[in-house]
Amino acid sequence: MGTTWNDKKLGFGLMRLPMKDDQIDIAATCELADAFIANGFTYFDTAYVYPGSEDAFREAVVKRHPRESYTVATKMAAWLLNDTLSAEDMLNEQLERCGVEYFDYYLLHSLQASRVEVFEKKDCWSFCQKKKQEGKIRNYGFSYHGDPVLLDQLLTDHPDVDFVQLQINYVDWENDAILARANYEVCRKHTKDIVVMEPVKGGILASLKPELMANFQALDPDASAASYALRFTASLPGVKMVLSGMNTMEQLTDNMKIFSSFVPLNDKEHAVIREVSEALLSAPTIPCTDCRYCVKGCPMEINIPDIFKASNMILRFGDHSRPHFYYAGLLATGSGKAGSCVECGQCEAACPQHIHIIERLKQASEWLDV
Repeated sequence: MGTTWNDKKLGFGLMRLPMKDDQIDIAATCELADAFIANGFTYFDTAYVYPGSEDAFREAVVKRHPRESYTVATKMAAWLLNDTLSAEDMLNEQLERCGVEYFDYYLLHSLQASRVEVFEKKDCWSFCQKKKQEGKIRNYGFSYHGDPVLLDQLLTDHPDVDFVQLQINYVDWENDAILARANYEVCRKHTKDIVVMEPVKGGILASLKPELMANFQALDPDASAASYALRFTASLPGVKMVLSGMNTMEQLTDNMKIFSSFVPLNDKEHAVIREVSEALLSAPTIPCTDCRYCVKGCPMEINIPDIFKASNMILRFGDHSRPHFYYAGLLATGSGKAGSCVECGQCEAACPQHIHIIERLKQASEWLDV
């Protein structure tokens, strides 16, 4: 069976669902899913490693709506496969969690250079082909976080892939760290359908600084910042679905309005988006090159370069949840807090960029250690 897509390109990302008492709020999720389906949208996106997400999908959608009214995509976390958990085991567990007999879309999750070997070693590509033949998977692809050279090689080696999920938004379009445009062009070269993740960059592009938002308000005072980000990605040829992690009815309603009667960006809107993107990318940031010389010998084991990445998110985009989420992950994996610096100065002596690290860590602590 070939890949089929709903003409309405909005996909419901289930990574960050509404919460209540530290648990996914199933009742609220049901309300969102009901409205989504009632308005003709069908695509739900989950993953094995999204805590509680596949179960929540079963409760909110599968148990309450006919199978023909929705499609579901989920992802294989190959790095978790081992002698006691095979690809077959993971797929069967996912089918049970989601309460379905097959997946419309199945992805190898988060492919990048550091993970290619494990996907090859576990023979995940052949596994997906086999399960597609068996009808357990209708279409298969992968989500991607690498460079265009590797992407081109993967699609050359695996031409049977139906689609690729890419991080695309107007800020990352020309971002050398993400290479959104280049990866998009590789998929177009291989004539692969594209699913977009992070169209509003984790919510950052949904809430711009007032001076930047004024650029969009001059076009339409009633349009949200998120609408321009979503329309940017959905206007690209070959993009079949745009994922949005919606956890309030307000977000859902705004997004459904955009996609129910979709209008591609015009030249004037593209010009304004370029202006906003250039302003965001030109904001002064900490000139860290991630050489990591500063980390060696830090008595407090502070992951300075990655804390600076979180700081740069705030400097560039304003104080959003994303840098705080990123910082929490750093602490969880062993980094000392920004505020734990004892001002010994060894990091500044080692820094080839001559960054005033001690002062920058104090600033980071004010933002992040809250």
